[in-house]
Amino acid sequence: MIAAQELHTEFQFPQEADTQLSSDTDLEDPDVKNAKLAKGKAGKKGKKAPGEKGKGGAAKGAGLGRVNGHHQENGRENMTLFEVVKMGKSATQSVVDDWIESYKNDRDIALLDLINFFIQCSGCKGAVSAEMFRHMQNSEIIRKMTEEFDEDSGDYPLTMAGPLWKKFKSSFCEFIGVLVRQCQYSIIYDEYMMDTVISLLTGLSDSQVRAFRHTSTLAAMKLMTALVNVALNLSINMDNTQRQYEAERNKVMAKRANDRLELLLQKRKELQENQDEIENMMNAIFKGVFVHRYRDAIAEIRAICIEEIGVWMKMYSDAFLNDSYLKYVGWTMHDKQGEVRLKCLTALQGLYYNRELNTRLELFTSRFKDRIVSMTLDKEYDVAVQAIKLLTLVLHSSDEVLTAEDCESVYHLVYSAHRPVAVAAGEFLYKKLFSHRGPEEEEMPRRGRQSVNGNLIKTTVFFFLESELHEHGAYLVDSLWECAGELLKDWESIISLLLDEPMPGEEALTDHQETALIEIMLCAIRQACECHPPVGRGTGKRVLTAKEKKTQLDDRTRITEIFAVALPLLLAKYCVDAEKVTNLLQLPQFFDLEIYTTGRLEKHLESLLRQIREVVEKHTETDVLEACSMTYHALCNEEFTIFNRVDIARSQLLDELVDKFNRLLEDFLQEGEEPDEDDAYQVLSTLKRITAFHNAHDLSKWDLFTSNYKLLNTGLQNGDMPEQIVIHAMQCTHYVILWHLSKVSEGSSTKGDMVTLRKQMRAFCLMCQSYLTSVNTTVKEQAFTILCDALMIFSHQIVSLGREQLEALIYTPDSSLQAELLNFILDHVFIDQDDDNNSTDGQHDDEASKIEALHKRRNLLAAYCKLIIYNVVEMNTGADIFKQYMRYYNDYGDIIKETMSKTRQIDKIQCAKTLILSLQQLFNEMLSDLGCNFDRSSSSFCGIKELARRFSLTFGLDQLKTREAIAMLHKDGIEFAFKEPSPQGEGNPPLNLAFLDILSEFSSKLLRQDKKTVHLYLERFMTFQMALQREDCWLPLISYRNSLQAGGDDDTMSVISGYSSRGSSIRSKKAKPASTGKRKLPEGEGPTQSHRTAWATYYDTLAFKPESSIMTVCINASVSVFSTQVTWMLAQRQQAEARQQERASMQYAKMRSHMHRRSSGLMEDDEEPIVEDVMMSSEDRLEDLNEGMDFDTMDIDLPPSKNRRERSELKPDYFDPSSIMDDSVGIGLLLRVK
Repeated sequence: MIAAQELHTEFQFPQEADTQLSSDTDLEDPDVKNAKLAKGKAGKKGKKAPGEKGKGGAAKGAGLGRVNGHHQENGRENMTLFEVVKMGKSATQSVVDDWIESYKNDRDIALLDLINFFIQCSGCKGAVSAEMFRHMQNSEIIRKMTEEFDEDSGDYPLTMAGPLWKKFKSSFCEFIGVLVRQCQYSIIYDEYMMDTVISLLTGLSDSQVRAFRHTSTLAAMKLMTALVNVALNLSINMDNTQRQYEAERNKVMAKRANDRLELLLQKRKELQENQDEIENMMNAIFKGVFVHRYRDAIAEIRAICIEEIGVWMKMYSDAFLNDSYLKYVGWTMHDKQGEVRLKCLTALQGLYYNRELNTRLELFTSRFKDRIVSMTLDKEYDVAVQAIKLLTLVLHSSDEVLTAEDCESVYHLVYSAHRPVAVAAGEFLYKKLFSHRGPEEEEMPRRGRQSVNGNLIKTTVFFFLESELHEHGAYLVDSLWECAGELLKDWESIISLLLDEPMPGEEALTDHQETALIEIMLCAIRQACECHPPVGRGTGKRVLTAKEKKTQLDDRTRITEIFAVALPLLLAKYCVDAEKVTNLLQLPQFFDLEIYTTGRLEKHLESLLRQIREVVEKHTETDVLEACSMTYHALCNEEFTIFNRVDIARSQLLDELVDKFNRLLEDFLQEGEEPDEDDAYQVLSTLKRITAFHNAHDLSKWDLFTSNYKLLNTGLQNGDMPEQIVIHAMQCTHYVILWHLSKVSEGSSTKGDMVTLRKQMRAFCLMCQSYLTSVNTTVKEQAFTILCDALMIFSHQIVSLGREQLEALIYTPDSSLQAELLNFILDHVFIDQDDDNNSTDGQHDDEASKIEALHKRRNLLAAYCKLIIYNVVEMNTGADIFKQYMRYYNDYGDIIKETMSKTRQIDKIQCAKTLILSLQQLFNEMLSDLGCNFDRSSSSFCGIKELARRFSLTFGLDQLKTREAIAMLHKDGIEFAFKEPSPQGEGNPPLNLAFLDILSEFSSKLLRQDKKTVHLYLERFMTFQMALQREDCWLPLISYRNSLQAGGDDDTMSVISGYSSRGSSIRSKKAKPASTGKRKLPEGEGPTQSHRTAWATYYDTLAFKPESSIMTVCINASVSVFSTQVTWMLAQRQQAEARQQERASMQYAKMRSHMHRRSSGLMEDDEEPIVEDVMMSSEDRLEDLNEGMDFDTMDIDLPPSKNRRERSELKPDYFDPSSIMDDSVGIGLLLRVK
């Protein structure tokens, strides 16, 4: 037993009222209860004084099979208890049995072995000796172990990575459970073993060392779980004994056995005493460890506590499932760490799963239901999933708990992009809407219009329409697939709802509902045949198991057999409805076409082909025609015997369409006649059909290029061609060229075909370029899009992957075409939303049309940016794009940023030149608008400066990779700043001098040694008078010089730190004999000076040799001019180096010696602080917990870590848990993190 007096002496934790047997039913804050001091249970049996704990009555000497706590094998010392558990090779049962045998022989030695086991499991290198165990209190032992703890690494067994340590945690927990189970009949009641272990773990759980605290908390919680199991067994045994006693006592006197009554009475008394002792042990652990650690600063420790209390409530619900314990889980649901909130939800799931416990959870549910509902939107997806599953269990237990608003907040999650969340919400939806069946539904047929499934399918359609997210049908089907897959695959019921007439008194589906049902049917067929989530949900296709593959094949076969017959009927019924027909025509893509032959379904195929032909003749919508084209493409598979039948039908249809188009076009283009609207409509509708089919089918044999080119040329000359005809003629011509290119690429063409393709491609590109100046915006957008695609396809990359024979097809845009493409982007993309009149057809108030217009402009910009990225157009044309980065950040920021990133990967220097060019263009535009006397605080100038800052951030943190690019950027910026003289005459600052203020945003990206080089280059443009100026107009020059001089004198350490990662490679590549121009250091300067010499040699070589200088690389276009600059810069640099050489060397040596002196300490100022607050013990935290009494929230807002410099100011810790809960403590217990 752990007497209350001893615990008070050693650990000073507050005497709470008996929590387990408390009559409190409210969810009371633990701090409030701690304030109510009550007497703890006193031990029923005597106990040795703390100082006598080493003087046990057991026999002295080594235990059987053990020497000094080590396992013995064949008389030799083998491994410690920690090593045995860590290796996991021995059965835990045998390890515990060996320890129990040792304990029976000498309990002090065995207990010392167990104590060292917990110490070593914490990662501590120290060990408790027998002398320490006999003469020192637990607090003194823990303090001694803390002093010996190895601080080199923050890892300890419970946090180490690797399979060995993952297994160790489970072995560690198993060992504690088996230990209590094996000792539950005698040893745990000896008032020695459990007292010592609980006292030790309680002290360790209050330790400053995180490893001690984490390990001991886990051990204490697992120990508590094992004791709860023992208490449960005792309770069962007491109940059985009581029943036996009552049964025996109720017998008649002649049959009553008084001896048996005495034995049962004695047994019941012993069980009661044992249960009282177990209760004392559990209360000691709960009050000494759990109450403090469930609010620990470390999330893992809090998670352990919540996980185990959930086990206790589930295992021994009679004792623990009450509001006094549930309140801890409720409060912790507001924890700021996702893993802790997750443990709360999983603990509650185990309780709500048992419907017998629902009555005990009513108060908790009413108080914390809103919090659980809000957690379905948790930022951690795992938490959200478990919250939805918990609500599903709540819904399963009672329909009245969750309101309609609560359910609706979960319903919409079936459209979540995160699949686990959506699947969990789908299961909730299925339970709510589909699981309840009345007695009349039991007698209904299983399938068909009047079946149970028919009603459920209609319910699904109603829900889909009410959600008002019609385009997300695939997401809804995927969410319901796992729980309602059989319902969604009831094709007979779906077809019956679509084709059969409603029964008398039955309400028929509306047109809108039929459209939704067809969409859901299509999504379900796609899900069954493809077996992967829709686009945007899931990481990609996964490998199917053998069972899943068999299910997929069976579903596909069944779908083909059913819909091969039903699809022609459905098309015949809905042939005039474009939306329905578009979805229905996608079904053949999922058919097993072999079944048309094996199942003798040829007549249904003929019927399907007739219906498709009829749809083509009736519709001109692009979506419908493309669906028909794709259906023909799916059916025209040469691997199947139906190919010839389908190919004939397709050829007949196309022959008629092309003949009709040529006939109509001839009449349409007759000279001297004005085409009427009917002729234009006939040409357009036929051209739409041909274009849609040409997308998926090769129509080269009909020579459509000539007729379409003639149509485009006539429209260009006359200027009165309807825009839709021009658009579809361009698209059709584009398809003609692509199919021709595909044929040439396969190598099955002649040289003449190559020449013809080249002529057609160039003529078509010139035609599209001419249409860029059209007055119609839609035509210009189509011409621009096709031009960008054509330039990409026929760029220099066409010869990649071994296609050198296509080199003659390379088409490089000239400067005029590049300028026209860029002007189109500037005129039609970078515009305000309200200015986009043509793209939105005047519907400015329609939000959907605005979004569609923005989407179109984004596609246009992306098409042009691809030309920049793939070096089809000059990279410097990107300057006009980059300068719009800030102004149109919300609309195109992601596209422009990605373009900058890709261009930097291609050519860092050219990208830097493009960025500085964009800033120069903006600066010139500002000068033209505001004049030369502009205010540098104006919004225009500040906007340019902010853009420069954003550009600077895109270069990242690795200055070595961008070194040359940044140097080039500064060179161009300096030249631009001094390019134009002052219009006010000599003595005034240059016209563009303020640009240096913008350029200073990039100074932080320069290496320190490069700052000096750039500064010297700047001085080349400065006169002596400029250096003396201090007026406001010269401030840009002053600030820029200061930005280059910052940190210039102490670059020694930056040199070493900047190149430490690649020092060896630099030395191997750059170590060359110093030339006569290099500076020489005096001999005998020691290792520090030699190190300095090596680095200085590298700098001199890099910065001043003409063949390797950064500035030379940047200015390689003017080597002769720069040679003079290098000579002057070299002389200046040598003078500066001579002045700074001795001072820098002394500074570096002093720094090195200072670092050496500090290396022996454990608390360097430049390291991360290892002190942190463990508990929320300040008054503010107590106020937060008091607010928890209203069950609104209990946010765990952990205080910031203390810096090591403040350690001397902290209150000393005497392992006193009462200080944690004391309101007077302002700082709280500060723990050192390992």
